[in-house]
Amino acid sequence: LQADPLVVLAAVGEDGHALEFAAIEIRENPEIVLAAVRRRGISFQYAAMALRRDREFVLAAVQTNWDALVYAAKDLRGDREIVLAAISNRARALEYASKEMRADPEIVLAAVRRDVDGQRHASQ
Repeated sequence: LQADPLVVLAAVGEDGHALEFAAIEIRENPEIVLAAVRRRGISFQYAAMALRRDREFVLAAVQTNWDALVYAAKDLRGDREIVLAAISNRARALEYASKEMRADPEIVLAAVRRDVDGQRHASQ
């Protein structure tokens, strides 16, 4: 069952955390991973590393749920477009962006515009 795409898709549709128990080939499936992230952003941690390193996929994931930024590849947490997409969902995403992004005035301003509390996640 852990390797059956239909079973896993149904499971992650109920609880994204179910991705943790899926077979590796399922965790490489973009459709299933995105469905899991949609339900619970932190389920992105169970995605195959190839997806967590894929810029276009990470962008889609953070547009779906900002929490995905937490588990994106380190270099992608410094990607302006990805960080802005995550921040547009929730200012708190700035906390998980690279140090350079947290110090970037445009990025910090976007976070503050989203939520005045976003400023506390900026670099000092």
